[in-house]
Amino acid sequence: QVHMVESGGGPVQAGGSLRLSCTSNYKSNYMSWFRQVPGKEREAVAASSPVGTVIYYADSVKGRFNISRDVAKKIVYLQMNSLNSEDNAMYYCAAGPTRWQSVAPVPADFPYWGQGTQVTVSK
Repeated sequence: QVHMVESGGGPVQAGGSLRLSCTSNYKSNYMSWFRQVPGKEREAVAASSPVGTVIYYADSVKGRFNISRDVAKKIVYLQMNSLNSEDNAMYYCAAGPTRWQSVAPVPADFPYWGQGTQVTVSK
């Protein structure tokens, strides 16, 4: 059974930074970070191929967020800088054996999910 656990969320002031971590027991292949706010669909913010040769960032986070991986430790990180109120969301990590099908990853691309960690950005 695959277990994935996110950590690192919490309150932060606008302009600040957070680093999310996702630890799993899955031999990670394609990893992604998604976020969701109530009433909206879950959206991908960043994704990475097994060795980082293919990277995706949502336009809204390009230049501010960075996805990285420690393959040996099976950890994927999301460094988030210059946070603003639009980044308020529950953040989820996701994993799967194959690359996402379209330009932007969608939830159906990933069979394994963590429980999420809340990021709250205050003005």
